[in-house]
Amino acid sequence: MDWKPNAPIFADRLEAGRQLGEELRLRGYGDEPAIVLAIPRGGVPVAHAVTQALGTPLEVIVPGKLRLPGEPEIAFGAIVPDGTLLLNLSQVESLDLEAEEIKRLAAETLSEMRRQMETYRGKRSPLNLEDRTVILVDDGLASGFTMLAAVRAVRHHAAARVVVAVPVGSFSAIDRLAPQVDDLVCLVERDDTGYAIAHAYTDWAELSDDQVCTFLRDIQSQ
Repeated sequence: MDWKPNAPIFADRLEAGRQLGEELRLRGYGDEPAIVLAIPRGGVPVAHAVTQALGTPLEVIVPGKLRLPGEPEIAFGAIVPDGTLLLNLSQVESLDLEAEEIKRLAAETLSEMRRQMETYRGKRSPLNLEDRTVILVDDGLASGFTMLAAVRAVRHHAAARVVVAVPVGSFSAIDRLAPQVDDLVCLVERDDTGYAIAHAYTDWAELSDDQVCTFLRDIQSQ
């Protein structure tokens, strides 16, 4: 799919998810048992539409994006639930981050991850991903480190097959992730220069925890 610079191609995350779900269905992912794991918050409405196309269960996985305080669009890596750090070393160097600052920001991010998991999953039983096909969904890939953290976490749980599915992604993120997964489905690939996920959407509003929980309850009640 072509993408003209700075021209939105999806009305919102639900439309992007419908298109992504149709592409996954055409590739046969609705024909085998699988589970869709969404990366909150933006990945949840995308994944909601994907699960409706495929007829698969929906759950969340919460890797943590390591960000600079007050600069939500500047990320220098990610952290997985067991505390493992995945750092974008070139970004760390360019931001001149010290080890103690990274440690402090990682601890804050890990605490927020645990709060989100409790909010989104409540008392539901831990996920059993062993020997299952897992489709990881987000609203886009920028650096790819957050998704890479999710991939590492899913591999740790012995998934049989790991698939990354996104509406849009940068070339560098796709190159980073492709060797780590069994399949990568991206509707629109974009050069890194001037790239931002938000540019692909007319409506890219932030979601609240309540909105995320509503999407999850809707699928789980069906």
